[in-house]
Amino acid sequence: MPNEVIFPLAGKRVWVAGHRGMVGSAISRRLERENCEMIVAGRDVVDLLRQDAVEKFMEREKPDAIFFAAAKVGGILANDTRPADFIYDNLVIETNIINSAYRSGVSKLLFLGSSCIYPKFAPQPITEDALLTGPLEPTNEWYAIAKIAGIKLAQAFRKQYGADFISAMPTNLYGQGDNYDLNSSHVMPALIRKAHEAKLAGADSITIWGTGTPRREFLNADDCADACVFLMKTYSDFEHVNVGSGEDVTILELAQMVCKVVGFEGEIITDASKPDGTPRKLMSAEKLEAVGWRPSTDLSTGIRGAYNAFLAGEMSLRPTP
Repeated sequence: MPNEVIFPLAGKRVWVAGHRGMVGSAISRRLERENCEMIVAGRDVVDLLRQDAVEKFMEREKPDAIFFAAAKVGGILANDTRPADFIYDNLVIETNIINSAYRSGVSKLLFLGSSCIYPKFAPQPITEDALLTGPLEPTNEWYAIAKIAGIKLAQAFRKQYGADFISAMPTNLYGQGDNYDLNSSHVMPALIRKAHEAKLAGADSITIWGTGTPRREFLNADDCADACVFLMKTYSDFEHVNVGSGEDVTILELAQMVCKVVGFEGEIITDASKPDGTPRKLMSAEKLEAVGWRPSTDLSTGIRGAYNAFLAGEMSLRPTP
């Protein structure tokens, strides 16, 4: 049975931090069904890297709840080549928002992390208690450490001050509003763009990074948004919650699915000189399923929707917060 609603959103002022990103925009769409007053603000309104700006914004807007989806994000290449940016910017954004949320009396905050917080060789499927039990994947450890710090910061405010701050750990997300820049995108949008451009060019093949053997789990961003709203309304505890589909595929299998949707019939070549990243990253969905939530979009349907969004003109960089 679904959990009881302990924090209804109807009538509340809700700030979606990072509303222009893929996850934040999905949460904003989902909140349209909650009869709440949404607060959104771009960098021209509040620079999340400036503590004074965040504090003034929070005092002025006085949100009742915050969905914390703002972050500097990117794929393997971006994380591996710009480690200082990824750890510094994310740490600063987290400390500014979480501390200001407590100081200004925000009733509830949901911090969005990432599945890269878990050890590279964590037992599969990964349960929430695997956090901090082993070394991280080296190519994105800077981002992962920042996200772990965000979880711990939320937990610290809960432990010391009784703040109702919770954390959700999404798996690999994709969907409407994704980033298709090949220098900074994640695997799904990168494959969609590669396959689409290869089809237009009449190419014989596309090349994917690594051996194609790593296994990854994927979740549609709109499903993730629904899970976040569900947790905001029904969950209040110290431990973070995994948000995933509970199923995974190899990168090669994913490439084959994408090519089928796009209509590219050429060869898929693997480039073993490029990094694979973590061998497998499947998160346990048991905790979230136990409280009554499951995703509604299967992977094939989700890829088709993502490709349609791409065709509709979404080949753009995701704005940074």
